[in-house]
Parts: sequence; structure tokens; C-alpha cells
Amino acid sequence: MSERCDGGPAFGGGTSTLFSETAVHLRDCFRLLWEQHVYWTRMVILGIAYTLPDLEPATERLLRNPNDFVRLFSPLYGTAVATEFGRLLKNHLLIAAELVKAAKAGDTTAAATQEKSWYKNADEIVYFLAQANPCWSVDFMKSMWYKHLSLTKQEAIAAINNNNTKSIKKFNQIEQEALMLADDLSSGIIYQFCL
Repeated sequence: MSERCDGGPAFGGGTSTLFSETAVHLRDCFRLLWEQHVYWTRMVILGIAYTLPDLEPATERLLRNPNDFVRLFSPLYGTAVATEFGRLLKNHLLIAAELVKAAKAGDTTAAATQEKSWYKNADEIVYFLAQANPCWSVDFMKSMWYKHLSLTKQEAIAAINNNNTKSIKKFNQIEQEALMLADDLSSGIIYQFCL
């Protein structure tokens, strides 16, 4: 396990740490970007499920999210690493859209293929991030990403089936889980760079 700046274990050590202004700002940026990630994903899901007229601009706005992450990652990990993360995250979003379209069309074969690609992409993201930062646990990140995918799929299926109550319930879970993922990413950077 990697070490924190104060010598304690990176995660789960029970040691309280006051964060610097830089660390708090970083945490807030990650939370904002993940909030935007899940909100705009929801807008695209609803656009596909209900054939809404704002699907195209909602998709364009969603696809800005990976570039925002690139800008956040670049000063810490360099342009090449940040750009690759952005590419992987964009693929995550594009695959999700194709999965929702296939599910809406009732094409179970295409949906299964897209879902398999989606989980493969999640694995690529997890292993890529773990190489960039040893503070990010592969097992923990993988469980978080898999939960994110599962909840998003459930949200989309509920929307396609016109079960708005369930779709909103799933989105509430997605939002909570996304903030946990944001905090894990920001905490890993704070510990790695002693911010």
C-alpha cells in the first residue's frame, strides 16, 4: 500500500488530515465534473428513450465532459496521460449511448455486445488510472466503475420502459456513487502529490 505524506496508510488508516486549499479545490473540481458527467448522461438517456428534440445538443454537451477532465488531469499527469484518459472516458460515453439505442430498439444482441464493450472500457480506464497513480486501488476502482455501469443501465432500462419513478430512484443512486468516485480520485491525487 502506498504511503501518505504523513507516513500513514493512503486509505483506511483512520488518521484525520486537514486538506489544503489546493486539495479542497481539486476535490470540488472532481465533484463538479462527475456531477456534470452523470447529469448530462441522464439527459442523453432521456433524449434517446423519449426521442427528445434536444438529444443532439445534450450529446454535444456531454461529450465536452471528457475534455474538461483532460484539462484537470493535464497539470498533474501531463498532456499524454490526460488525453488518453479523455479518450477512454469519451469511449465510455459513446458506448453507453449505443447501448441505450440498442436497448430501445429491442436489439438484445447489439445491446449485449455494447455492454461487453462498456465493461471492457471500464477495465481499461481502471488499469490506466492505476498505472498513473499507485494510490488508486484497482479492486476498489473496478467495483466503483462496475456499480456506475450497472446503475446507469438500470436507469436507462427504467426510462425506456417509461418507469419514471424507478429511473429517478436509480439516478439518485448514480449521483451518490459518482460523488464517491470523484472523492476517491481526488483523494488519490492529494495523497500522491502531497497537496
